[in-house]
Amino acid sequence: MRPPHFALLRRIGLDEICRQPPFADPDAAARKLVELAAGIEAVQDGRIHIEKINAPFLYKLKGSGPEFGAGIKYAKEHDWLEVHESGTYVRLTKPGEDPLPG
Repeated sequence: MRPPHFALLRRIGLDEICRQPPFADPDAAARKLVELAAGIEAVQDGRIHIEKINAPFLYKLKGSGPEFGAGIKYAKEHDWLEVHESGTYVRLTKPGEDPLPG
């Protein structure tokens, strides 16, 4: 016999409940952050203020803070973004080029 809440879960849809957030994978988050950064006009020396990519990621795309952090870390480790030690801005490591591999 199935548990009583099984019918409710079927009505809601198991896919919706079990769906992984779109940026739970650090690679996906990093790619989106680089895409956002590439679409922003940089200020002096190629600097892109962190809030210019943070706000759209969190509020428009509904990413989370930990996903943002993991994406930034992943992009930095893969040499897609350079993050200033203060954390106030980033730079694309290959401005004018497609920064992401295939």
